[in-house]
Amino acid sequence: MQNVDEDTITQIVLARHADATDPRLKQIMTSMVQHLHAFARDVELTEEEWFKGIQFLTDVGHITDDNRQEFILLSDTLGLSMLVTALNNRKPRECTESTVFGPFFVENAPQYQNGDDVANGAKGEPCFVTGRITGIGGEPVPNARVEVWQADSDGFYDVQYEGVTSNQGRGMLRSLADGSFHFRSVTAESYPIPHDGPVGRMLAALGRHPWRPAHLHFMIEAPGYERLITHVFRSGDEYLDSDAVFGVRSSLVADWQQHAPGRAPDGTEIDTSFRTLDFTFVLNQAGAAVRSNAA
Repeated sequence: MQNVDEDTITQIVLARHADATDPRLKQIMTSMVQHLHAFARDVELTEEEWFKGIQFLTDVGHITDDNRQEFILLSDTLGLSMLVTALNNRKPRECTESTVFGPFFVENAPQYQNGDDVANGAKGEPCFVTGRITGIGGEPVPNARVEVWQADSDGFYDVQYEGVTSNQGRGMLRSLADGSFHFRSVTAESYPIPHDGPVGRMLAALGRHPWRPAHLHFMIEAPGYERLITHVFRSGDEYLDSDAVFGVRSSLVADWQQHAPGRAPDGTEIDTSFRTLDFTFVLNQAGAAVRSNAA
């Protein structure tokens, strides 16, 4: 019988994994155990601190439901989501960069035609979005699936409202023959991630704010190209340099031009100010050689 103590426990645990049949699982669990044990030794973790950590994770699980994914929020605010995104989306410099998925994506969003209003009643200043999807060589990518979602002017996504049954500020459309697309929505505003739960308490204890800079989510898919999950951020936002989930990349910051009341890009007359956004998305070919944007 081998004595278990602070010096032998790590290797004893790893030896129990010797018969794992999945080599990747064995690799991940081995590294995780080694890092967790090294962390506990490094900070000399107390039993009280260990229990508080267990209680924190329990609270994260209790508040998670179909509309709120607190574990994703935790991963986002620790920078883990962005790290995993960066590791798995190395692309040529010419390609549009990826960023975090976020916790508010919804499957089966309504389908729209180009020019439609995807806000569908969401509150906010009108915004007219145009874009183009190309490959690295500038070739247009027609019939690409373009999925968009965003918060309203109060900083809430539709799924955060009780009693709202229709999708607002989200939808799917297809790029046209020249790779272009256009739709109407509302102007994105900065907003705090949900901070009334355990992740919010963690941020407060660390002296961190919960705010995200204004952005519009995009997920773009087309045959022969890698899927792109990204945001377009609004230039000048005060939280661009301190995004609570570390998702900002300078290449994704764009100018959302403001216009006085008058004729909108779709030809309608608007009696309030409105904004326009134009952005080109460059997709990476599926199976293309990997080259980091940071290279």
